[in-house]
Amino acid sequence: MGDVWRAYDTVLDRPVAVKRIRQQSLTSPALAEEFVKRFQREARITARIQHPGVPQVYDAVLDGSHDRLFLVMELVDGVPLSAYVDPARPLPVSWAVAVAAQVSTVLSYAHEVPVIHRDLKPGNVLVARDGTVKVLDFGIAAILRTDVTKLTATGSPLGTYQYMAPEQVRGGRITPQTDLYALGCVLHELLGGRPLFTAPGEYQLMHQHINAAPTPLRQVRADVPPPLEELVLHLLRKAPEARPADTQEVYARLLPFLPQPGEAEPEAVGPTGRPDPTALFRRPYAPRERGGRQQGQDAAGSPSTASPALPPPVPAQAQADIDEAYEHFGALLEEERFSQAAEVLAEAIEPAARALGAENRKVLELRRNRAAIQLLGGDYRAALPEFEALADAYARVSGPTGANARECRAQAARCRAELGQVTDALSELQSVLAVVRAVDSDVSEEAVELRHDIGMLLLAQGRSAEALKVLEPLHEDLCMVLGPDDEMAVEIAGALALIRLDLDGPPA
Repeated sequence: MGDVWRAYDTVLDRPVAVKRIRQQSLTSPALAEEFVKRFQREARITARIQHPGVPQVYDAVLDGSHDRLFLVMELVDGVPLSAYVDPARPLPVSWAVAVAAQVSTVLSYAHEVPVIHRDLKPGNVLVARDGTVKVLDFGIAAILRTDVTKLTATGSPLGTYQYMAPEQVRGGRITPQTDLYALGCVLHELLGGRPLFTAPGEYQLMHQHINAAPTPLRQVRADVPPPLEELVLHLLRKAPEARPADTQEVYARLLPFLPQPGEAEPEAVGPTGRPDPTALFRRPYAPRERGGRQQGQDAAGSPSTASPALPPPVPAQAQADIDEAYEHFGALLEEERFSQAAEVLAEAIEPAARALGAENRKVLELRRNRAAIQLLGGDYRAALPEFEALADAYARVSGPTGANARECRAQAARCRAELGQVTDALSELQSVLAVVRAVDSDVSEEAVELRHDIGMLLLAQGRSAEALKVLEPLHEDLCMVLGPDDEMAVEIAGALALIRLDLDGPPA
């Protein structure tokens, strides 16, 4: 699809990397438009991860004629991590742990955006000359989101089978814990000198990731400390929620095996000629703090009212301000500038609440649209408390079983699923579905979306039998109402095919 070239920025006098689309890949106007969108998403996603372990995006040239489509990025002078894996020459424990710790800090920043890498592997990790580890190809996350208007899209299996988590193999919902499993695979390979699992074909590898127990590292290499072996096995647990809570926990458990600030270079690193990834810990930096409440928001996720109250505008002026905000919001949405669109609505909410009342229909609609755009743009941590607060507000205004309250509860559950809180998400979605079934058809648009989400979450958790009971009748309903070529029907057919492969059973 594309090439990466070494180039030179003549204005700023520095070498750069240029990633460009091959003209022969643009076989139709529709495909060209799709590549432009994917390229733009890759540039935006990568640019949002502010960490030295992610190559910077300097510019994106997206020519309307499609003659020039390229990203200008930081040029990394480094070697892929895969080049250092050699069964005959084990890597020093401190070297491997320093690489894993650097990768975990990168993931902590990415997951805060939040972006899930989905294809973490030694070939996507470069070690620069100064020992800095760079994680490449976060663009995979962008490429998977081919339909940005679908808020609950799930990715079909995509990645490298040697490093794919069980839920990814099954085609279920991807969470930050998916990246933690891949990190466990990489660290096991660095310390053990060979991939976690090997097999002659993809099916056998898929089966091993779902069923086979990983070999404890101390059976391969006796000098691996027992707590480090325990951490790797924890990362490699089959169920996403059984793995470490987040990358901050992983980083904390790696720290005891890293050099302390001020220590000299480890003797095992220097003489080999390899870069020294432990240097950053002798001159340390740490992952960003865990996500918390945003400044300027109260516990309900609404803008703070600590600033001095202004005279309330007349209702006509309030309506004009709301109309202007929506007009600006719509223009930004067309350009997929989600963060800025959410800010535009946020600026309109507080004046409207003062003029019309905090639980006025128009004010709640502004807040709901802002939360929806935060969800659409991937800012699940900000959207979750707002949807929960809105569900409570709508319950007070129009009853807990009303359509708006149901929608906000479901959207809050989807945010929880994206943040890895799968058990809570499933419980809430099933609760909302029970209400929908009591007031509407089982094949209503709302019920179908809820049944789809529940089935895919069950599949991601490895609960294949339960997922089958949900997805099989849903597929039948979709085929009957919308036909087998419906987009969701096709997606569910693929999930059912994976279930029927019986990956949890003995290999074929």
